[in-house]
Amino acid sequence: MSFKKLAVLAGVAALTLSGCAAAADDTASEATSSTEETTAAATTEELKDIKICVYTHGDGGTFWSVAQMGAEDAGKDLGITVDYQGSSNDSAKQASTIDAGIAAGCNGIAASAPDAGAIEQAMLAVKAAGIPTVTMNSGSDVFKDLGAFTHVGQDEIVAGREAGYKFNDAGMTNILCPIQEAANSGLTDRCAGARETSTGTVSDFNLDGGLADLTAASAKIKAALEADPTIDAVFALNADIAAKAVLPAVQDLGRDIMIGTVDMSEDALNAIAAGDIAFAIDQQQYAQGYMSVVLLYLNVTNAHSLGGGLPIYTGPGFVDASNVAQVQALVAAGSR
Repeated sequence: MSFKKLAVLAGVAALTLSGCAAAADDTASEATSSTEETTAAATTEELKDIKICVYTHGDGGTFWSVAQMGAEDAGKDLGITVDYQGSSNDSAKQASTIDAGIAAGCNGIAASAPDAGAIEQAMLAVKAAGIPTVTMNSGSDVFKDLGAFTHVGQDEIVAGREAGYKFNDAGMTNILCPIQEAANSGLTDRCAGARETSTGTVSDFNLDGGLADLTAASAKIKAALEADPTIDAVFALNADIAAKAVLPAVQDLGRDIMIGTVDMSEDALNAIAAGDIAFAIDQQQYAQGYMSVVLLYLNVTNAHSLGGGLPIYTGPGFVDASNVAQVQALVAAGSR
């Protein structure tokens, strides 16, 4: 796929530059050519010692397993070591993992930042140690405060705004926005973005811990929908919440309620194909993992600081009835 091609080109470019530095001139003798080959081989061996660490708040579920695959695929394509570790939404654990990355030999660290304050000291300690960092997935508005040179992901306010437009186009006027992680600023940003563009009402709904018990989450959502019969749409912020909590609640009530979600799962895509869920926002998390590794690799090997001091966006994209079949095939392969 294109990201793998980009990574291979990046690796070739870095090795080519190293080879050019070692070359005496264009008229080098066979002996010089042999020396260059030895130098290039040594450089390739040195690349094996590069270790890029990706430390996220991920829980290993349908979303984060794809981001992890992206990071690890980048490592394979570049011929370097990638250490991926999630912390299952435990900010203290994530911070300690980042902090330990200094002694663990990380040459670069990518970290998600849903709770920036919890990992700030660890990230700044990494920077003070001379190790480059990027943020990924969450943290687009705070990456500079954390010492990162760029952010890879989607702006959650922008994603929410685009969802608001989708609901407007369908004529929805009262939208419920369940938030399954109370401390995750990215989730509240999505609701806030939808509120900015919606011509109706967007109400935050506390569903903290909903992913841990989807049956209980569904019951809570059903109760909220029963309490307000004017709710005509639900903006789910997670594919499992959408397919396994919101959709069952809506079907139990027999109400005509539009469902949109952020991110994808097999169940959510099947529901889109069946017409039960209207759309999924795709932030393309494979690219988040992959590009974070590539950006740090280029910084370590070639002193690149890409992004121009701005975030590098991987979304939002949309999956709906028009393209769901194509995306389903890619999800089956594990890369979407």
